Amino acid sequence: MKYRAMVLTPTLVGDGNRLAPIDYMVWRDQVNVLDQTRIFKLLSRGPRLEGYLQQLSKATRLDFASWGGFAQNYADRHIPFEDPSCTPNWNAAATESLFIPTFAAAAAGPYLPGAAIKGALRTAYVFSRIKPSAIKEMAEKMASDKPPRRIAEQLEQQASGQGGSDRMRAVSVSDSGATKRDQYKVYMCRTSSLVPKGPTQFSLGWKQTEFAEMAAPGTLFEGTWKESDFLNGEAVRQSLHWSKPVNHKMLFDAANQHAAKQLELHATYAEMAGMGDLAATVKALQGRLEAAQSAGSCLLAVGWGAGFLSKSAAIGADEADHRKLLGQLPMYSRAIKSGLPFPKTRCVVFMGNRPAALPGWLELRVD
Repeated sequence: MKYRAMVLTPTLVGDGNRLAPIDYMVWRDQVNVLDQTRIFKLLSRGPRLEGYLQQLSKATRLDFASWGGFAQNYADRHIPFEDPSCTPNWNAAATESLFIPTFAAAAAGPYLPGAAIKGALRTAYVFSRIKPSAIKEMAEKMASDKPPRRIAEQLEQQASGQGGSDRMRAVSVSDSGATKRDQYKVYMCRTSSLVPKGPTQFSLGWKQTEFAEMAAPGTLFEGTWKESDFLNGEAVRQSLHWSKPVNHKMLFDAANQHAAKQLELHATYAEMAGMGDLAATVKALQGRLEAAQSAGSCLLAVGWGAGFLSKSAAIGADEADHRKLLGQLPMYSRAIKSGLPFPKTRCVVFMGNRPAALPGWLELRVD
């Protein structure tokens, strides 16, 4: 079987690589990635190599007045900005904001790692099987004198099984094939934050600007999807204590439940923050989710910027129990004690210089 993942909002699934400000120059509203090997070979023939190396060692970004010709003639790649308004924002941004994370790529081109899809499906499957009482019970255990060490691992094993009986073993998702480079752009992203103005009123605050290479909406990734006939056989299922076969229909149903809860929380956030364009995007995704459920496909939030909600299988629990549980964890205790909605931040992609989309949403189907 084959899977097809269609990008619905700008998406970045990276491999850990980033473009440093001295690896590229911005010219004509695009990021021109320099071919440093060719540049070194060229400069080694004359006296300018030492000056170039000195600037690389000291500069936070390359001086276009001195080295702009390289952007025109010695660029390995040209990645366009999503909108011309990104250029003045890039010029005004702090140096630490100019490191651009790039999409996962091999020699043939960018691809979507299968682990990103399977990881999102695993989270959704656990979400669909966790009972609210389990979160409440775990919150009480965390408040005891001897809290469990690996709280999430216990919940995951109860939901999907452990070791050889892990239900996700029945499904394999390959990396996608390579895609064309011209389907990728550099988008401007900012992290929004709710700032309290009163007991139930909030204003919108923004953190530093970031830039990222992302797959544009409409990009299509295709790869191989396998379901194990052996593990789904009746005799094997009985020995593994699986009540029914694990296939894409079961996982897609879980994914759509998880997506519906995420979008519900995102819609509430957009309303509280007063972001009309973002609220319209979330509403459009909710409509796409309804269509996907009818068509036998699913929606997933994957990759960079998808946020806490896409990684948590406990967001369907009672809010009080969920906050009590998170309040016991050092990483989240301060945010929970503030009394603000959690999480109070979102990574927002700007399109046309307006906060317009949440990153990472895909529609997945299997044929």
